[in-house]
Amino acid sequence: MPELPDLPVSIQIGLQIALIAITAIVGFLVLRAGVRISIGHLLERRGSETRAGVLPQAELERRVHTIGNLVVRVAGAVIAVIAVLMALDLFGIDIGPAVAGLGVVGIAVGLGAQSLVRDWLAGIFVVLENQYSAGDVVRLAGVEGVVEDFSLRRTILRDLDGTLHSVPNGQIVVTSNMTRLWARVSLDIAVGAGTDLDRASALIDGVGADLKADPDWTLRLLDPPRVIRVEEPADGPVTLTVLAQARAAEQWTVAEELRRRVSVALDGAGIEIPDRDRVVSRGGTES
Repeated sequence: MPELPDLPVSIQIGLQIALIAITAIVGFLVLRAGVRISIGHLLERRGSETRAGVLPQAELERRVHTIGNLVVRVAGAVIAVIAVLMALDLFGIDIGPAVAGLGVVGIAVGLGAQSLVRDWLAGIFVVLENQYSAGDVVRLAGVEGVVEDFSLRRTILRDLDGTLHSVPNGQIVVTSNMTRLWARVSLDIAVGAGTDLDRASALIDGVGADLKADPDWTLRLLDPPRVIRVEEPADGPVTLTVLAQARAAEQWTVAEELRRRVSVALDGAGIEIPDRDRVVSRGGTES
């Protein structure tokens, strides 16, 4: 760092520290802007692939933004450390022994910070393996919710009740992603024991075909819902299981609309529904 002539040493040091701080801030802002521009170019370049169905556009955007935010955070921390070391050097502090001493201190601290290191390593593998991104609906360490934020140390989830959960990445043993590529919709429908099952199945299959043909729903479904299993207990109502594949994150809205349409169709046909249908959405997860 060049010295400024004709100024007291204290003022020179103050100006140099200010210059370091300004350089660090400008460098960080330029880096962040560069990452955002790169994200925009990448999404634009990959647009044709996502439209062709190679990778859903929403999933690609979540993935790229998650990695971009992580890069900005890590680079910002590196810039801050470099700026602090340069400032210490201005005061005549030999940072060489200090850096070397960090190795010894690091060993001692590391013995008590193994969980922190484990969190960081787990976070790195989350990124490398593309296990989930911000905006995905996942189940981690027994907590299910939307990924609101991600860093190498922890993942922030917001559950259905709106509660915010901070999950250390090192505690994640199994990752279940419910918004990756596709998901299963399973609808169990109970009808009266004396129901004509062939008629009921044909009616439900027709509802599924109509839903798939509906312009407002056809892109949300990968195949038309249809009856795939009939359970006839010795006594009580008969259960018809309807199965379909939906696009990622659409399984819940598809299940709700299918349930509504099936209920209306069965009521209109005079078919008894002793216990209103129940919806279970599953499938399309990654572990």
